[in-house]
Amino acid sequence: MAIYTCLLLDIDNTLLDFDAAERQALTETLEHYELPCDAAVLDTYHQINRQLWDSLAKGQLSKNKLFSIRFARFLQALGLPDNGKSREMNDYYEDQLSTHADLIPGALNFLEEISEVATLATVSNGATKVQQARIAASGIDQFMDGIYISEKMGAAKPSAKLYDMVLKDLGIDNRSRVLMVGDDLLADIKGGKNAGLDTCWVNFTGAENKTEIQPKYTIHSYEELYRIVMEPEELENIGVRNRRHQNDL
Repeated sequence: MAIYTCLLLDIDNTLLDFDAAERQALTETLEHYELPCDAAVLDTYHQINRQLWDSLAKGQLSKNKLFSIRFARFLQALGLPDNGKSREMNDYYEDQLSTHADLIPGALNFLEEISEVATLATVSNGATKVQQARIAASGIDQFMDGIYISEKMGAAKPSAKLYDMVLKDLGIDNRSRVLMVGDDLLADIKGGKNAGLDTCWVNFTGAENKTEIQPKYTIHSYEELYRIVMEPEELENIGVRNRRHQNDL
């Protein structure tokens, strides 16, 4: 039996390449509105968007407010007029984003392997329409025992309330064998810790942790996560199919 018999998995930059999807969707949006589109412009948007999502995780604004102001702030930063188009731009961008389900290399193979020994569920703060489309298009849903998106749940990471609802729905009482896995220290790792879960920081880019939030584990590849989750005999069976887990939760 696996060391961790349930994994709660973030989606963006954990299973799906959100950075690539963001670049593509934003490029399409800027071209549609005939606005400048170069590396500096894309970086400006990324920084503004990151700051707003961090504010959301801190409870400083709602998701609806985020969607209402981010393109207004972006246009202001570029010195361009809003002309009442910022919310329309946001909605167009979200539509484009929903069409980009870029998988991180190795993600599907990882899910196929880990689903043999553990219950898997996604936990995301992303927009429901966007995430549902990307999840379905990517194929990650076939390995999930549950898909949980904050908009539908009525709570967002890092709130313990979201995790409480997720674990209740999955029928899991033993939190000592649940691992929260994600790339966002503020939302995923702090959220997992708030819920009394062990946490694993997905750090594929080798980023520096400049926060006081300390995960129990840090990984730079999916292969490292196998060694955290699986017992030695399970590691020996990687590649063997039809050994579906029987969890004692």
